[in-house]
Amino acid sequence: MKRALITGVTGQDGSYLAEFLLGKGYEVFGLRRRTSTPNYENVQHIKDKIHWISGDLTDLASLIEAVRISDPDEVYNLAAQSFVAASWPQPITTGHITALSVTNMLEAVRLIKPEARFYQASSSEMFGKVVETPQKETTPFYPRSPYGVAKVYGHWITVNYRESFNMFACSGILFNHESPRRGLEFVTRKVTDAAARIKLGLQSKLHMGNLDALRDWGFAGDYVKAMWLMLQQDEPQDYVISTGEMHTVRELLEIAFSYVGLDYKDYVVIDPEFVRPAEVDLLLGDCTRAKEELGWKLEVGFKQLIHMMVESDLKKAEVEAKLIAIS
Repeated sequence: MKRALITGVTGQDGSYLAEFLLGKGYEVFGLRRRTSTPNYENVQHIKDKIHWISGDLTDLASLIEAVRISDPDEVYNLAAQSFVAASWPQPITTGHITALSVTNMLEAVRLIKPEARFYQASSSEMFGKVVETPQKETTPFYPRSPYGVAKVYGHWITVNYRESFNMFACSGILFNHESPRRGLEFVTRKVTDAAARIKLGLQSKLHMGNLDALRDWGFAGDYVKAMWLMLQQDEPQDYVISTGEMHTVRELLEIAFSYVGLDYKDYVVIDPEFVRPAEVDLLLGDCTRAKEELGWKLEVGFKQLIHMMVESDLKKAEVEAKLIAIS
């Protein structure tokens, strides 16, 4: 039985990955911060199937112990301060957690289980002010946020450990990937949650920033399969994972609100507070290499994804509405 250690296991990607690996017969170990009360919402249904290890990404000693306990065949480093907007007011924290912690995790693996295969969660935000479209594995990085800069560091330190220590270490440059498990601070979930709440009279307006920003949005459940496929190859390589399609935030609003019979124009307010200091205007990934070399494929389309998220948020909003009616 293969053993996998996942950081960020309670997050969107970590929860889908844990499900996927458990389905393949893996023994799954999840790292949780010892100083916090973990939010198990995303993994409640599989919580008892995961072996939990306390640790902190900023504490090398705890990561060494986590690798020692889990004795993993594969390590998936998914944990990060992953909300782009929060990286401007918290650049140092973002640097510690999203950048330097990658070195900590790599070093723990190198010292304890150097033969383990290592996956680093890189991001399309590294491309930032894009120098070519679509973006592929060889496209130069031009990050436009402290988050993007931190992810570039995490990406290149992974390459460095691969080349310096002959470790099987690779990165998935994942474009935006969403699901009903996405945090409410992310624009897709913010929109689908608002559509559901406005439909049920729980909310009246939705404050938004740049509606013309273009993104390549896919389903997180599809993307975690690509992570696993990368670690099954003969040689470690970095791959762009994307849909190859772009949609505006405006399209996202149209699909989400029309699904509940509403016109988003009646409810959306443009608020300067939600405009980034340095905007990333468009992101579009070329995933040809992943499809050809990994055999990876998409199963959920953009409209299907947004409908799935609205449905989930409607169920949550209905529970809230009933509680309000009772009280």
